[in-house]
Amino acid sequence: MHNRTFWRAVSCPAGPYGWLPLILVAILFFIIGFVTWLNGPLISFVKIAFSLDDISAFLVPVVFYISYFLFAIPAGKIVTKQGLRQSLIYALSIMTAGMIVTGQFMKAASYPGTLCGFLILGSGLALLQVAVNPYISFLGPSDRAAQRIAIMGICNKVGGILAPVALATFAMPHIENLQFSYRNPALQQQFISTLYWSYIGMAALLALTTLYIKFSSLPDIKTPLSNDKECNTPTKFNPNLWLGVIAMFLYVGVEVLAGDAIGTYASGFHIPLNISSLFTSATLFCMLCGYLAGLICVPRFLSQERALLLSCFAGSTLSVLAYMAHGYVSVACITFLGFSNAMIFPSLFPTVLNSTQNKTSFVSALLVMAYCGGGIVPQCFVWLKSIIGFQAAFSVLSCICYFVISLFILFFSKKSHTTTL
Repeated sequence: MHNRTFWRAVSCPAGPYGWLPLILVAILFFIIGFVTWLNGPLISFVKIAFSLDDISAFLVPVVFYISYFLFAIPAGKIVTKQGLRQSLIYALSIMTAGMIVTGQFMKAASYPGTLCGFLILGSGLALLQVAVNPYISFLGPSDRAAQRIAIMGICNKVGGILAPVALATFAMPHIENLQFSYRNPALQQQFISTLYWSYIGMAALLALTTLYIKFSSLPDIKTPLSNDKECNTPTKFNPNLWLGVIAMFLYVGVEVLAGDAIGTYASGFHIPLNISSLFTSATLFCMLCGYLAGLICVPRFLSQERALLLSCFAGSTLSVLAYMAHGYVSVACITFLGFSNAMIFPSLFPTVLNSTQNKTSFVSALLVMAYCGGGIVPQCFVWLKSIIGFQAAFSVLSCICYFVISLFILFFSKKSHTTTL
């Protein structure tokens, strides 16, 4: 009996804790994907609900992703002091509060207040990201960690695919009426009320998830604590590290650009909102396909570095084709960026860690802080499109991002080769 139990623990990705903890964490990854990729269609919706211009509407991802920059290091300290399991509960509680605040300010037709709600929501999500990634790594045997991460990645992308569809299903009937009755106060309030109840409903689900995890048998996994020296910044300048952080900043920026700004991009071709609101889901579906392709090909057929370079080349090519094409063909090229982007993060993150001798919590915190590129790069797109046009702005920004990411991997490969010699 003891041998059978040991064999199950070793052969099962869930490890000795069984499948229930793995399923609970999978739900958390689904929530991360759902909440994160809700921003794409929400940009178009708040633009109409609050009568905003593009620059003001794109403050949604700016505020959401800037929370990673503001709260990554505090989140790391919370995880160190409170442990992984308790940090998950804190994160979900903060996210619940963020959902409620967002919904209440939407109901009050206060856009600044709504943005404050997004900041709270993003801070909870930052803590959840910092806590849940190591948790899933230590949840079972180390040789099965890749399988667990793959399962979590799929759940994350499925959540991201369903989020725009769910929001469009609830809000689209009201927004179509609002578009035909320009600035009708009654219809505008009705639409805002729909968004309000959507966020209150998500807050209720998050609250139930928090309570379930609090009273569940989810194991409180202990991890080695970093010493004080590791929590400090590196004492000498490391170009690999900082170029890697810049590459991560630009990667998250171009990923969000393809996922969240695609609705605004499609509106430049006068594609109806009831169609363009689903393009974020299409981009994420392509990303899911790319993620699965990466699991098959890396490292069996391609090294992490070659996969990253190939992805950047494919992304640049698709960006140029999007500029040359028109209408749905151009939007399709942007959608396929999801496929090329999927293979960058799994290669970039470990490459940055391997390129520096400072393998500490500080490096991880820097990489999480770099996620704020998801708010800055799309905002640059909105500013630039008024000058050179939406197609040129998108292509120029994305090509610059892919070029710098490629420079990092080429620089790292050259340094590695020199070190080997």
